[in-house]
Amino acid sequence: MTTGTEPLVIFTPSGRRGRFAEGTTVLDAARALGVDLDSVCGGRGLCGRCQVRPGEGEFPKHGITSTGEHLSERGPDEAEYDRLRGLAADRRLGCRAAVRGDVLIDVPPESQVHRQVVRKGVSVRDFVIDPVVRLYEVELERPTLELPGGDLARLLAALRREWGLEGLTADLQVLRDLQPALEAGGYRVTVAVHDGRDVTGVWPGLHDRALGVAVDVGSTTIAAHLTDLADGAVIASDGVMNPQIRFGEDLMSRVSYAMLHEGGAREMTRAVREALASLIHSIATRADLDPLDILEIALVGNPVMHHLLLGIDPVPLGSAPFALATDAAVRIKASELDLPVHPGARAYLLPCIAGHVGADSAGVILAETPYLADETTLIVDVGTNAEIVLGNRERLLAASSPTGPAFEGAQISCGQRAAPGAVERVRIDRDTLEPRFKVIGSNRWSDETGFAASTRRTGVTGVCGSGIVEVIAELFLAGVILEDGTIDGSVAARSPRVIPDGRTYAYLLSEGGPGIDDGPSSPRLALTQNDVRAIQLAKAALYAGARLLMDHLGVETVDRVKLAGAFGSQIDPLYAMVLGLVPDAPVDRVGPAGNAAGTGALIALLSGEARREIEAVVRTVEKVETAIEPRFQEHFVDAMALPHRTAPMPHLAAAVQLPPRRGGPSGTSGRAGGTSGPRGAAATGAGPGSNDAAAAFRGGRRVNARRVVAATEER
Repeated sequence: MTTGTEPLVIFTPSGRRGRFAEGTTVLDAARALGVDLDSVCGGRGLCGRCQVRPGEGEFPKHGITSTGEHLSERGPDEAEYDRLRGLAADRRLGCRAAVRGDVLIDVPPESQVHRQVVRKGVSVRDFVIDPVVRLYEVELERPTLELPGGDLARLLAALRREWGLEGLTADLQVLRDLQPALEAGGYRVTVAVHDGRDVTGVWPGLHDRALGVAVDVGSTTIAAHLTDLADGAVIASDGVMNPQIRFGEDLMSRVSYAMLHEGGAREMTRAVREALASLIHSIATRADLDPLDILEIALVGNPVMHHLLLGIDPVPLGSAPFALATDAAVRIKASELDLPVHPGARAYLLPCIAGHVGADSAGVILAETPYLADETTLIVDVGTNAEIVLGNRERLLAASSPTGPAFEGAQISCGQRAAPGAVERVRIDRDTLEPRFKVIGSNRWSDETGFAASTRRTGVTGVCGSGIVEVIAELFLAGVILEDGTIDGSVAARSPRVIPDGRTYAYLLSEGGPGIDDGPSSPRLALTQNDVRAIQLAKAALYAGARLLMDHLGVETVDRVKLAGAFGSQIDPLYAMVLGLVPDAPVDRVGPAGNAAGTGALIALLSGEARREIEAVVRTVEKVETAIEPRFQEHFVDAMALPHRTAPMPHLAAAVQLPPRRGGPSGTSGRAGGTSGPRGAAATGAGPGSNDAAAAFRGGRRVNARRVVAATEER
């Protein structure tokens, strides 16, 4: 901290920051910044709802060194709370911890009033339930002096006699539990047998409850589905934010953290395992079920999440040749992941495909089965690192593309993740340019009676990914944003919504204002030129990756497009095409795939045959590494335009009135090809890393597209 400067307080995962006088409590700082930190007792140190975790170490991204010593020492209130209810050593009560120096404060999900909305539903295709763990009840012969023997031998003999199971082995925990179970059950017991080989659990008498959990370990969220292994019924689903976000928004930031901080990888491994353990315990408890009945877990995740969960150093994934420690499926005991489940439970991680195409893509392939279809399907799992699959029963290709966190609200001045109060839908009047919008948590549009009352508790807090896509697409269709991404300053004469913003212009989506009935105030929401550029960079990287796979497959069009992931599933397909996220396709054949990665994990949880199937399929997938593909740069530059500089868009043009292309050769869609040059003062406005990119697609100059995206992510 610089002498004479008030301490800087940064909150994660919101990213909000501000300087406060020494002695300001963390809770007061959070309230001043609008950070979502709970408190029921009014800051008297009684309820414990405002627990926070101070960061430890250097954080180059934020330019500070943070430590718990930059907060006041624990006082009597925290000591009393710890005595009565328990307070983890690395946590503080926000209402009692006072700021003494620069500090990074992590607000855990349980301390948030409005927790992250993890919209990862589960819609499963038809398949045969064939779980790898099964329950068998048997009756054993009692030992006698004439035939003493061992109880395990009698158990294995009974399983062979009654169920035809041969060659079984038993876990050590089974040996410990066997004799007490036999005594309690009158020599009738139920055992769990995993994959027809290992006895992993034993219970007295009849025990008919076998549960499993399917988990999608995403870089932003972790989603879990608690399932009955007998009938495949999903009993409960829930999700939490991945606490690794405090180490970096995107995957490469986390790899860098592991590279630059001794023990950084172990720290991130511990964080994700603790979050997963807490999620599993919570979901079972809320369903009024015993976590010890969980006998099987199936997991998917991108390569970095995969390696960190397993405790494998992710640093080799940060540079060419992006080598995986293993691309095979992983089978281990769940106890090796420190999970609060049955001691004999097993964990199965689906196979990875390549250094940046992970087990989550394998899950998507298993859920969507493009390898069984004649039509050519493009599947895009939209995230900080988009994973793309293209093909049919003849051939499958996969690649990743560096989209960065812009679609999740990062880098966007008014952006935020999907949570109550976030704008998720936007419509703009083509004549007046007046907006109307919907926010998460309310069913009413902003121009409808009752909207203010329906958002009283949350306010209008920001714009999430789907809202960002829609507002930019709507502004493009209304002529406010030109196809080169420039906000047209001349439109300010038509509407007061288009306002000067330095040397560029911005669009005012919401004026903001005080809340009603003591509700939270709403901030002013404006879409800036830098925001548009950040989205252009992200969508261009995504489109370029898809187009590269089409080149390799030798096709100019695709039959079907599926948008997967929590964010992808919320995008309106039409607006995704207007923005140019994906190649042109019949609008009615572009749609959400839900959390296809999580669905794939669920299928693998419930079917041993599905595991064998996906393990065979991923070995046939052709990997395309965008980092070494010369045409990636060309496609990226062309895709910076809205919706694209040169590609014909006949299906999109048939569905919506597109602004005419300005200049250049004629396009097959009836719109003129090419792009306009700069217009007015707005032409000087380029976001971080976008001057090169914007100039490149206007003038044809070659730039390193991946460097442009990487530079934007860093900023």
